[in-house]
Amino acid sequence: MVIDSVEVGDFRNYHKEKLEFHPHTNVLYGDNAQGKTNILESIFVCGTTNSHKGSKDRELIRVGMEEAHIRMMMTKKNMPHKIDMHLRKNKGKGIAIDGIPIKKSSELMGLLNVIFFSPEDLRIIKNGPGERRKFMNMELCQLDPVYLYDLAQYNKVLMQRNKLLKQIAYSPSMADTLFVWDEKLIEFGEKIIARRKQFVEEIGEIVGRVANNLTGDIEQVVMLYEPDVEPGKMEEALEKSKDRDLKFCSTNVGPHRDDLCFMNGEFDLRKYGSQGQQRTCALALKLAEIEIVKKTTGDCPVLLLDDVLSELDRNRQNYLLDNIHDIQTIITCTGLEEFIDSRLTLDRVFRVSNGTVTLEK
Repeated sequence: MVIDSVEVGDFRNYHKEKLEFHPHTNVLYGDNAQGKTNILESIFVCGTTNSHKGSKDRELIRVGMEEAHIRMMMTKKNMPHKIDMHLRKNKGKGIAIDGIPIKKSSELMGLLNVIFFSPEDLRIIKNGPGERRKFMNMELCQLDPVYLYDLAQYNKVLMQRNKLLKQIAYSPSMADTLFVWDEKLIEFGEKIIARRKQFVEEIGEIVGRVANNLTGDIEQVVMLYEPDVEPGKMEEALEKSKDRDLKFCSTNVGPHRDDLCFMNGEFDLRKYGSQGQQRTCALALKLAEIEIVKKTTGDCPVLLLDDVLSELDRNRQNYLLDNIHDIQTIITCTGLEEFIDSRLTLDRVFRVSNGTVTLEK
């Protein structure tokens, strides 16, 4: 799986630019705040329909413009594909795959498997549970269309149930209809819990192995799934939480409150891990993502590295670079540091300056 080219129009700080990528290592370098990350963001949006920053569509459009465009040409299992994306300030995005418009953004998921790694990924380890649920959802939605459907349905039902709980506060008789949403919430919630449990067991084994290798057997990282509701217990949990839900007008139990735990021996890395330990864990998680994609799809993902190498010590740099030689990688950095040049063959080099991209190699 490789990206052949990406073309942006009025996206972030770009008027119009087109980049043609090499199947292996591509570097975008330049000073800070010139637009390097914006190119990676355009690729991520094309693969997942969302910004890795959580930005809304209107925030991706160049200042003063009403719409933006992204066109990506890619090759997957020797088959060419084209993704066209039309972002509008006051309307939903328009997406076409190979020239055919799609009705739902979810139809795009899985066509391009892309992994984004930036210094901000430390947030997965040390921030709140929402970051870790986002990580699980993003990876599983790219790999498993059934999970993508179940999650979308669960979120719809959750929204409707919460809306009903608020209505019941003013019209208590409507409580008799709550069971309708409960049944659906249980149906999709149990499926999500089971799939997340399977996923965490699978990726957790890889994370532990990678972290062990990274630290020379010093770090023994164990990744654990912490479901808010144990498998098979959703119905019971909803019943127990019913009075509380009615009181606070929201659903207080379910997979929308799940979390992940990263343990090093007896220590919870979320709370007590040093920055170095958290970096090791975040790096292990990203490398595990690559392995999971290869195993699940039989193909390599595209890796986007946003100014990551400068944040890693030499040992972690070397381990990362040794493990990405067989996949297409697009790297941003502020300069062509000697350690990159000596560890990587730079197949294509772009200089980025004030929203303009120049091919140098």
